Amino acid sequence: SAAKNFIFEGLGVQKIIDYAKKFGLGAKLGIDLSNEADGFLPSKDWKESAKKEAWYIGDTYHLAIGQGDLLATPLQVNSWTSVFANGGTLYKPYLVKTIMHPGGSISSIEPKILNSNFIKKENIITVRQGLRDGVTYGSSASLQSLQVAAAGKTGTAQWGTNKKAHAWFSGFAPYDKPEIAITVLVEEGVEGSTISVPIAKEIMQWYFSNQGIKN
Repeated sequence: SAAKNFIFEGLGVQKIIDYAKKFGLGAKLGIDLSNEADGFLPSKDWKESAKKEAWYIGDTYHLAIGQGDLLATPLQVNSWTSVFANGGTLYKPYLVKTIMHPGGSISSIEPKILNSNFIKKENIITVRQGLRDGVTYGSSASLQSLQVAAAGKTGTAQWGTNKKAHAWFSGFAPYDKPEIAITVLVEEGVEGSTISVPIAKEIMQWYFSNQGIKN
């Protein structure tokens, strides 16, 4: 019957990879630090070549939720979080804001756009609302007591059969007019909601309590 022959593939592995690349995954972002890692985006060709195995629909499901052979750095996760915070622009990250030259002149590092206008606004809004829901009644609910409205998502990354999972949180605040995006990774921390969220909360509490303090 037609029902028995129906196969749901969704976006499919290639489109997922294409969108991941647009968000900066699978490549170095170019931060002004040495030894930046580029992460890894698995593909059908890679699996067939490296593992001598076919790509299965289950591999696509794992990739879609950030599992499987996908590798991402905290910097990459924070960068795509920033995309949803600012409304759709991927910026090159940097630490140095200004440079003082030997002669006394000062030059500023201007923001560099890596990608923009690559996701429909309605989809950005949908993801933003989902991240907000993660705080209002989801696994990041403890952030409700912050002095500003926050948005974010926890994560549990399995990386070995006999090892504790990594604990993630990534989010931004304030929700309506974001000022900061923050990503916390605790290696082998197990649960993002119990380990990473409290760390992010303490950082955001400090930030929004000390904005007016100048060093």
